[in-house]
Amino acid sequence: MTTIFNALRSIGFQRGPRRLVAGIGGGLAEKFGLDVWLVRVLLLVSFLLPVLGLGAYLVAWILLPWQDGRIPLERAVARASARS
Repeated sequence: MTTIFNALRSIGFQRGPRRLVAGIGGGLAEKFGLDVWLVRVLLLVSFLLPVLGLGAYLVAWILLPWQDGRIPLERAVARASARS
């Protein structure tokens, strides 16, 4: 699993520092040089698409690293394995 998480970190996409919910819109805006509010509006519009918009957002929320490199799924897996 470490290889997968390191690969996610190496793609160069992180959650943005200017976040409202999870930082996905801020990260997209920073990566592509767009206005953060434009990206947020586009994300909200994408939620109108069945499964695709909200599903993709939730997957991004679970898999994309924070600014310090922590990945939520990695932390959850580590906690689950520590309990076993």
